[in-house]
Amino acid sequence: MPPQTDLFRNPSRLPLIAPSILSADFARMGEECRRVLDQGADLLHLDVMDGHFVPNLTMGPALCASLRKALPDAFLDVHLMVTDPAMYVEPFAKAGANHLTFHIEVMEEHRVQPMIERIHDCGLTAGLAINPETPMERLLPHLTLPNLVLVMSVHPGFSGQSFIGASLDKTRSLRGTMGDTQRLQMDGGIAPTNAARVRAAGCDVLVAASAIFGKPTALRGAIIAELRDN
Repeated sequence: MPPQTDLFRNPSRLPLIAPSILSADFARMGEECRRVLDQGADLLHLDVMDGHFVPNLTMGPALCASLRKALPDAFLDVHLMVTDPAMYVEPFAKAGANHLTFHIEVMEEHRVQPMIERIHDCGLTAGLAINPETPMERLLPHLTLPNLVLVMSVHPGFSGQSFIGASLDKTRSLRGTMGDTQRLQMDGGIAPTNAARVRAAGCDVLVAASAIFGKPTALRGAIIAELRDN
């Protein structure tokens, strides 16, 4: 089982800051990721896209395995933006992922619980994600099941998009219905300029891509601290 599998269940501090490696320099991926962890990030967020559910192709289990080898103690949070997440559970578990999040939009109602159980059976924590245009009601029947709920604050597919402020309405509503040991994550357009609003709306895991990796290396630690409001 990968290390730190309880980070979302029993975090040592909150909020957690999760740099999304989608905006990292892929030619220096190991170095980039090691540096942001040393600069105060809590985990790494891996955006997996299949070119079908979202209009982009990104990374797969092989990159996850390379990061696990290079960073044996890192927490790897895999976000499956794919049409068929079931086909990736075991490959990412074998590649050393700690957590898998899949989208409610691609799941029939009766398949949600078995999918979460399958992820748990592989020794990982599980998350449910929802897009900006999807009604929150799609999540409500399943809220007791995942370890984490991810609310997208951009339309998934590419980093660098503008933050959709209306997505905070979802997190405000969700936080009151979730347990204390469940994490509420937001991803998309998060930066120091809006992080306080995101935290105030109930989010305790903040994903940031270009806001961190789009800045010079020497500035990233300060940005991570601003996102956490240290």
